[in-house]
Amino acid sequence: MRLAAKWSPIPPLPLPLAFCVRMSRVFITGSADGLGRLAAQRLVAGGHEVVLHARSDARGREALAAVPGAAGMLAGDLAAIAETRALAERANAGGRFDAVIHNAGIGYREARLVPTEDGLPPVFAVNVLAPYLLTALMDRPDRLVYLSSGLHRSGDPDVADLHWRHRPWSGMQAYSDSKLFDVLLAFGVARRWPAVRSNAVEPGWVATKMGGPGAPDDLQAGAETQAWLAVSEDPAAQVSGRCFYHLAQRETHPGARRADLQDALLDACEGLTSVAI
Repeated sequence: MRLAAKWSPIPPLPLPLAFCVRMSRVFITGSADGLGRLAAQRLVAGGHEVVLHARSDARGREALAAVPGAAGMLAGDLAAIAETRALAERANAGGRFDAVIHNAGIGYREARLVPTEDGLPPVFAVNVLAPYLLTALMDRPDRLVYLSSGLHRSGDPDVADLHWRHRPWSGMQAYSDSKLFDVLLAFGVARRWPAVRSNAVEPGWVATKMGGPGAPDDLQAGAETQAWLAVSEDPAAQVSGRCFYHLAQRETHPGARRADLQDALLDACEGLTSVAI
């Protein structure tokens, strides 16, 4: 594990009531910028031990510089199954995490499909298969948080053509599908692992690189909800199999709670990785 630079303070950030009762050890994917970095800053300010993630060493150095006080950083390209496996091994070597926030994701602006080295659409590989594989391979935490989107309600839960070989490519549809799959993953894990609190988060349309500078929603609130679910002792955060938006539960796509659809996704991911949850 790469160690952070010497700690230096950052301005205190507002935290919800009952946010920090005990110190937790938290791993956040995609924490070099955007929502992941903001969540990391909040958790460090709250006294928690936070390990960052970036797709490369160079991006990881940027992440450490942006989050003074982070405990370390792990690099790995989540678009590749082999690198995701290696990332899980390195994460386990450093000790079990109390919570994992699966924040990393890519958006819907791919005009054409350029498959990963594993032959998959990058949006599926990063947004869905990587969190599945990390969930399956990392030592089981107490809490799991998966980043979804309001666009998941336009997603199609069918897993018959995850490679997009039999459909005309649509970046927007592929992204919406991936965000529905994230909710199915969160709810499926919650059902299979009742001792783990597994939830999904809709951050809203926020001004990140993905959302664009004109996005109208509250960026801070999106990051706050992830961090709150990861560590808070607030009874409202100590639930499982729910979807949250700005600290409140939210209704999902009607298929998200269907066990058959959850199992179909988990089985498809197992088929692609040869790793079961």
